[in-house]
Amino acid sequence: MNENQEKTTHFGYKTVAENDKASMVADVFHSVAAKYDVMNDLMSFGIHRLWKRQTIASSGVRKGHYVLDLAGGTGDLTAKFSQLVGETGQVILGDINSSMLKVGREKLRNLGRVGNIEYVQMNAEALPFPDNSFDLITIAFGLRNVTDKDKALRSMYRILKPGGRLLVLEFSKPEQEILSKAYDFYSFNILPKMGELVANDGESYQYLAESIRMHPDQETLKGMMEDAGFEQTSYQNLTGGIVALHRGFKY
Repeated sequence: MNENQEKTTHFGYKTVAENDKASMVADVFHSVAAKYDVMNDLMSFGIHRLWKRQTIASSGVRKGHYVLDLAGGTGDLTAKFSQLVGETGQVILGDINSSMLKVGREKLRNLGRVGNIEYVQMNAEALPFPDNSFDLITIAFGLRNVTDKDKALRSMYRILKPGGRLLVLEFSKPEQEILSKAYDFYSFNILPKMGELVANDGESYQYLAESIRMHPDQETLKGMMEDAGFEQTSYQNLTGGIVALHRGFKY
């Protein structure tokens, strides 16, 4: 590659300069933060709560554990983890987007979740923690927005304790063709209109639909986790593969 030639990546279906993607994704989430919870419920018909419940059930979190809820947004997982780790544990809600962090902090404080939660603005590609710091890392609906996913997975692996696990909850590839077609119709015809009506922002929801299609499928992501060092990797399809929960361990 010519030294003057900029590296490119995907922003939804668009090809953009790699250096520009983070700020473009940031603009999307600054835009959607205030209505994020409402839109999540509407877009998924409330099923996102079941997907997150399954993530918590697969976490193995106990009292005294240290948990990083990466791309934690409005704090649904953090709220539950803070109860599970108790006073001797800690949960860090990490997000690259300041607007999402602000919404998450306000929501969790209103729920009375204080004392064992910290809020840190961070980039998943360069996590600001020492090696072997966390018993669990979760990243729910955030990995597909990361520019360099391989770098992010290596960064997560580095800061996990030996015996720790990573859980990646993310939209994936539906198992059945008929479901895939129905899902495509919903994503590209209904979702942006819903975003326009409820959040006055159809464009951001168009990007979110496109970003799901550009995300690696189940087997590809499993392979990426293994390449980053994770062992005993597996995934569970939820809602027919519309979403997949990937799990990997560090030994």
